[in-house]
Amino acid sequence: MIGENDGLLNRQRSGSIFEFDFLTFLSMLSLMCIGGLFIYSSGVNAEGQLISREYVLQIVWIATALILYFLLQLPHYNTMQKLSIQIYVALLLLLIVTLLFGRTVKGARSWLGLFGFGIQPSEFMKIGLIIALASFFQHRKNEIGSMGTFLLALSLTLLPMGLILLQPDMGTTLVYIPLFIVIGFIAGVNRRALLLLLLFVLFTVFFAVIPVWENYILQQEIRFLEIFRRSNLVFFTSATLGFVGLIAFLGYRFAKSRFFLYFGSTGLLLSLSLLSSYLFRVILKDYQIMRLIVFIKPEVDPQGSGWHIIQSLTAVGSGGFWGKGFLEGTQSHYQFLPEQSTDFIFSIIAEEWGFIGSFVILSLFAVILIRGLIISLHSGDDFGVLIGAGVVFMIFFHLVINIGMAIGIMPITGIPLFFLSYGGSSLWTATIGLALIQNIHLRRYKY
Repeated sequence: MIGENDGLLNRQRSGSIFEFDFLTFLSMLSLMCIGGLFIYSSGVNAEGQLISREYVLQIVWIATALILYFLLQLPHYNTMQKLSIQIYVALLLLLIVTLLFGRTVKGARSWLGLFGFGIQPSEFMKIGLIIALASFFQHRKNEIGSMGTFLLALSLTLLPMGLILLQPDMGTTLVYIPLFIVIGFIAGVNRRALLLLLLFVLFTVFFAVIPVWENYILQQEIRFLEIFRRSNLVFFTSATLGFVGLIAFLGYRFAKSRFFLYFGSTGLLLSLSLLSSYLFRVILKDYQIMRLIVFIKPEVDPQGSGWHIIQSLTAVGSGGFWGKGFLEGTQSHYQFLPEQSTDFIFSIIAEEWGFIGSFVILSLFAVILIRGLIISLHSGDDFGVLIGAGVVFMIFFHLVINIGMAIGIMPITGIPLFFLSYGGSSLWTATIGLALIQNIHLRRYKY
């Protein structure tokens, strides 16, 4: 029996390189084609005239993305592990070059010109970070639970984040910390450290929003909330909480009581979150702060930042069940919908194809995500599992945030909808990610 099983396994291994996952590939290709159609639709005005050639450039990006997809099937995906440092450093250097010599678009110096096309290195860095973290955790799997492993991996994440924030591109950085948390959790890093990091992010955002809510939504000052907006009170409160936290840690050292440990952790967490929330508001530009405000209440700025959400909701709602028909949308063709070929491409689809079209889009993404998870879990090694999980989460995160923007349940962040939004960098990033998953599938049996 053992000999028979070994023979069967060898036959499976020898043929696995030819077992192409057509379901994932065809789902990806379908999304690309639908994206091209609606980028074309976004360039047609109310008189039926084509006023944009973005769809032509998108066809070029799709063609090159497909070539890249198949080329990445040739080497074994473990080659990425051997080259992970080089890939990470090269992308860091690209971010630095972009920061120094890049082209400024919509207030952010995040683009590099290349042969007449613009590329966004911060998009490619998402894949670079996934590969770097997967390789790092694989290399340190015997020390995966140590605080040193956690801090070094966090440093790998914060370094590109810092460079991207300097551009400044707040939207693109949103995926980096969640990516780190998900990949780290699957790899088995210190769970308490991950929980504290997650709480730190949530508290920072919450504390940063409070003064904005008070000023623009509540429109009256509450004396207690001054600790969140006045710099001297922010620094004093932060220093006090930090001092109390350190005293509690000293108490834990001598008394060995978990009460002191939890109390100290809470004090330091609140201290750092409060300080970071203040720095967060200093770094943010006015239009970025307004995006937070209009997310809570779009009517605050109906002719400015709130216009995006209002028009998007109008487009999505007017599509009904069947939609108005391809090229029959009013919000897009009358140019009411801003950034309609990029950030709000889903709004056009929902308006022209209705609920049915939206369901098709979500179904295609569901196929990609489910197949991606299955392939990742059947990988021959931990490196493949981590890469696959990272790519799946990256696509899921973009899907939730972008569609959330379109239907008004997420703030406007400028995150594109992979495969559908206009732009070569995001398309290439998602395609490279799925190419790696396909590569893992082809070589899922460990030799």
